[in-house]
Amino acid sequence: MRTLSPIVLAALLPGAAFAEQHTEAKPVDRGPPNAEYEPAFPEQEMAPQLEATEVAIETFAENLERPWGIAPLPDGSYLVTERPGRLRHVSAQGEVHEPISGLPEIDAREQGGLLDVTLSPDFGSDRMVYFTYAKPLDGGVATAAARGMLTEDMTALENVEDIFVQGPPSDAPMHYGSRITFDGEGHVFITTGEHFTDEYRRMAQELDNTYGKVVRLNPDGSVPEDNPFVGQDGEDAIWSHGHRNIQGAAIQPATGDYWTIEHGPAGGDELNRPEAGKNYGWPEVSYGIRYDGAPIGTGEPRAEGMEEPVYFWDPVIAPGGMAFYEGDAFEGWEGDLIIASLSPGEVVRLDLDEEGLVVGEEALAGGNGRVRDVEIAEDGTVLFLIDSEAGAILRMSPKS
Repeated sequence: MRTLSPIVLAALLPGAAFAEQHTEAKPVDRGPPNAEYEPAFPEQEMAPQLEATEVAIETFAENLERPWGIAPLPDGSYLVTERPGRLRHVSAQGEVHEPISGLPEIDAREQGGLLDVTLSPDFGSDRMVYFTYAKPLDGGVATAAARGMLTEDMTALENVEDIFVQGPPSDAPMHYGSRITFDGEGHVFITTGEHFTDEYRRMAQELDNTYGKVVRLNPDGSVPEDNPFVGQDGEDAIWSHGHRNIQGAAIQPATGDYWTIEHGPAGGDELNRPEAGKNYGWPEVSYGIRYDGAPIGTGEPRAEGMEEPVYFWDPVIAPGGMAFYEGDAFEGWEGDLIIASLSPGEVVRLDLDEEGLVVGEEALAGGNGRVRDVEIAEDGTVLFLIDSEAGAILRMSPKS
């Protein structure tokens, strides 16, 4: 297992702090690293393992095919996407209803399909549902975001319209992102991927496209006037760039900050707090390497003018969705970050300090399959989606 070198630690941590770093708990053991890059600061990787939480796992809902996103409804029920192209209403008791009608044409090849789902902040009055999906276009496919009005009986979406379509189209049905998140200030963030191949990944560094970007829009799809690149050459919708494949996003309740988590290659999954106009490095720099062992970009993990991740994993956790914990079920979890992991397949908990640094990590609910998304239920228990042909929603609660 990799540890920070004493030289690096001594340079970063004075006196007693250095001694304390050496005596704290070991990190979660996920196996040997892919790369040998040193972090930029001690809290950037391999946080001490938190005291184990004893949990109970039960099935909340089943008979779902490749569930991808989940959104709570005001009555305690949920909307759940299935990647093959179905949107389901799941009752508060876990009953899975027939597919909701009214969705647009969806390309469900490879990693594409129906992806994330969330509700309008004004759902109680406008009944608007927002979702992301792989949209077939002339010349390829693209990540798209759309909205439609959910009928009172929850059987159909009406007046569906796109609010964002990634450009240009790609012929690689991979790395779509995509999470859609409201910031509480009248804007919606949409994450995208860079479609995986060498032909496309370089576009994450360019501002004339929306590959490997965080996009910030008004709810109707118009561009906020204070977006960082408005009036410059390039795409006005871009908020941040240099991302690989962002599949988790959440607003931190205590601060209002926007956080994302993205897939790295072999190593280098990143937790970020994207800021306006900033460059997050991909594919010029990375804490991971190519799957064949070759270096990424410059072969360095960092460069001037490119932002450091708050935290990275090597080996990866293959992140899905994430949420900040708010609830009473798990004592001591308030404000912690709860993350879905596809590989090895678990629910990851990160303890953040007041400065937003990761000071502890825990792996939970392993062995149940690929975890694609998480949701904090009203009672404080954690619901998580198992991404498989025989998919399910599982519930995690404290063990009595």
